[in-house]
Amino acid sequence: MALKVKAKEQYQNIGKYAGKYRYVMMPELYTALSQDKVIKEAALRSGVSRGVMQACWDAAGEVIKAWATEGHSVALPGLGTMRFGLRAKSVENVNDVKAGLISSRRIIFTPNTELKEELSKTAVQITCYDKDGKEIKRVTSADDGSVEDEQENTGGNQGPTPSPSEGGGNQGGGNDTEDPEN
Repeated sequence: MALKVKAKEQYQNIGKYAGKYRYVMMPELYTALSQDKVIKEAALRSGVSRGVMQACWDAAGEVIKAWATEGHSVALPGLGTMRFGLRAKSVENVNDVKAGLISSRRIIFTPNTELKEELSKTAVQITCYDKDGKEIKRVTSADDGSVEDEQENTGGNQGPTPSPSEGGGNQGGGNDTEDPEN
């Protein structure tokens, strides 16, 4: 299996390449699988009935939503952890702290090492298209397969979240702050 990507020649209107054509890469075959299809496949792989799998799926979703909105970092089996965070302006004076400083709420997903390792081993197939949509080249990755850690690259790095047994129960809601002036 490989990740499929297309590199399409596109005219750049802004930025340092404005007025030039550049090849821009984007996912080619990313489709949204329906919940029904996922449940059917999980039931088949686990040997439990579809109805039981549906009940478990619904219950797990409700538990994850409830715990995450209470400020917990919640494990997603085989995938990693998710938690809620926020982006907010910083202020110098405590009297200026108010809810209006929050610019957005967000969901932070931290993949586990097994998932990152699987992604690093997955080939990337790139199909190149000219500005008229004609296929002109195909490339298969030969890179080292490094996987970007989103927290390291967004300025919101708070380090790895320890498991509850390591004292990582409630992490205080995952408050990420951003000062728009920095």
